[in-house]
Amino acid sequence: MSSQNPASSPWDRWASLGQAERDAAYNNNAAVADSPALIEARNAASAIWRNAHPQGLDVAYGHGERTAFDLYPAADPSAPCLVFIHGGYWQKNSRENFAAYAEGLARSGWSVAMPSHTLAPEASLTQIAAEIREALDWLASSGPANGISGPLVLSGWSAGAQLAALHLDHPAVTAGLAISGVYELAPLRDTFLNQALRLTDDEIATLSPLRRPVCLKPMAIAYGCDELPALVHDSLRLHQLREQASAPGALIALPGADHFTVLDQFRTLDGVLVRAAKEVLALARKGKAAA
Repeated sequence: MSSQNPASSPWDRWASLGQAERDAAYNNNAAVADSPALIEARNAASAIWRNAHPQGLDVAYGHGERTAFDLYPAADPSAPCLVFIHGGYWQKNSRENFAAYAEGLARSGWSVAMPSHTLAPEASLTQIAAEIREALDWLASSGPANGISGPLVLSGWSAGAQLAALHLDHPAVTAGLAISGVYELAPLRDTFLNQALRLTDDEIATLSPLRRPVCLKPMAIAYGCDELPALVHDSLRLHQLREQASAPGALIALPGADHFTVLDQFRTLDGVLVRAAKEVLALARKGKAAA
């Protein structure tokens, strides 16, 4: 898969697009016809999982109303931990709606930690990024007291993938798994999304993973083959940049998966994303052993 060229993106012809086309280029809910039913099913499954695992819920890592974790520690505190950052274009959703995606790795003996963050427009993207770094700081210092002391694999979906890629360089993070992300922020300023985000030139320059120096820690990049072209383009481009820098990590294209069904691969023991998390951790351990 490393030989793939980045797919064409609406960004390539952005200046010629009207407002409706620009908005549609990043509107995942409109692009997936049954998205309301998929979201309802996700939320219902997550409520069941969360209610069945109540011991580590709503653990504060900061002072904000939403700066908290749901923790699902493994029986072995030294087990690896997936840190999963939810999506929602930085302006909707929360950790509670994604609890079901802890299932596959939890059944594999991993811990899972799911943070929320303050949402735009209450928080800027700069503040949101700072909160995720604070969450990782907290997990590094307070995780052992909460049953989590193993290596951290940082993951995220959609907007959460941007935050995961951004924080791959955190000292507590061993490896990463970015799923269906937006890694170039500039086009968003010309869409409906910017009403809440109010992106600045500095945020676009410093918070777009495609504009930042490549972190050489292992990171897999996954996307559904039925995703919007702009998201596929960003995934391919980020993998290409990392490959050019000799940064390890697979590019994972999931046939038949759209922006919402792609995460189903976290729900079973043999799910593609479950395997990807294990494989990227193995890469990190192999690299550490060789160093």
